[in-house]
Amino acid sequence: MKASAFSYARATSVANALELLVAHGDRAKVLSGGQSLMPAMNLRLISPELIVDIGEITELRGIAVRDGVLSIGALTRHVDLLRSPEIAAHAPLLTEAVAHVAHPAIRNRGTLGGSLAHADPASELPACMVALNASIIVRGQTGERRITAGDFFTGIYETALSAQELLVAVELPVAQKNSAHFFHEFARRHGDYAIAGVAARAIVQGGLFTDLRTAFFAVGGRPILAKAAAKLVNVGITPALLSEASAALGEELDPQDDQQASAAMRQHLAKMLLARCASALLGRPDLTAGGPV
Repeated sequence: MKASAFSYARATSVANALELLVAHGDRAKVLSGGQSLMPAMNLRLISPELIVDIGEITELRGIAVRDGVLSIGALTRHVDLLRSPEIAAHAPLLTEAVAHVAHPAIRNRGTLGGSLAHADPASELPACMVALNASIIVRGQTGERRITAGDFFTGIYETALSAQELLVAVELPVAQKNSAHFFHEFARRHGDYAIAGVAARAIVQGGLFTDLRTAFFAVGGRPILAKAAAKLVNVGITPALLSEASAALGEELDPQDDQQASAAMRQHLAKMLLARCASALLGRPDLTAGGPV
């Protein structure tokens, strides 16, 4: 199939893009990298009347570190995240995760902002934003809003972004001393949609977690910051405690059946991921010894 007829406008600035979005509302869609938008249009899952191309707005590109904050423009491409020394130094979780995003051809065109605004529940980068406690910066004609990543993603392909706003940047706190990260996903093939995955950021001191944020993806309608992880903070972790936390995680998740996996399988994989995460971050293989990891 091919997309239904649509009009096209290339925005010359953020202000120009916002003018177009305000004028056309829900009838318009923003084109950044196009790696999710165009397939959806070709399958006629969506049929916008106007495409607003923001790809030439240079102010929306780039990576910078200022005053302990890592700022990433919305049009920064996946490949730029993968190659950035600033990302590797200050948010290494992103460096690892973005290597799992689809395939090189997609990463060469896809953008951070496009991925976040699309909000695919099986996507890696939204979960990373939740794990890293990122702020999503959106701009409308009346000014900017800063939305924490945990509040930005609201459901399957749904966000707090209105039809008359543009996602312009992401801000992350730089990695702290003693910080560590973990990323893993289960997929049929590297680059396929995840069946279950986790992105985690931790502070480890004296063999203990003093902070642990685990964001699970592909196991619900949006990234899920696991409350069960709190059971593992500021306490000596034993296999029994880890098993208790895994059971609590299972109570939090409500995955759905689909053609890739059953809900029960996804829940089982998420529990395995929590165990692997704790074991790897603490350097404690004994935590998963004898169990399925």
